[in-house]
Amino acid sequence: MANPSKAKGSAFARLIANYLAEALGDDRIDRRVETGGKDKGDIGAVRLRGHRIVIEAKNHARMEIGQWLKEAVVEAQNDSALVGIVVHKRRGFGRGGDQYATMRLSDLVAILSVSEAPSKLGLAEPKGQP
Repeated sequence: MANPSKAKGSAFARLIANYLAEALGDDRIDRRVETGGKDKGDIGAVRLRGHRIVIEAKNHARMEIGQWLKEAVVEAQNDSALVGIVVHKRRGFGRGGDQYATMRLSDLVAILSVSEAPSKLGLAEPKGQP
């Protein structure tokens, strides 16, 4: 018998992965398979100017944002990612784009800094896939 909580979480992660892939026009974005010890988030291949972004998807009745953010930060470190973001279920809203995204303010600053033109920040453009 399948675990209903895991099934609910998997379905939510699939919803978010599908939404991001379509909204960003990147079919590489997908749900990650659970890998055990060194978890790297629920959604893979999200990038900003070549930097990885870890997405941790949560579909729980009670919000535990502090714990979720700790998890996202560790998973971002495991993946050598720029930041970790928690995407969590917004009750009463079923579309991917209507869900909540939560991050530390320092992570928002990192994203906004990378979003600036690299030359304006004195940075070289990252190599590899955007």
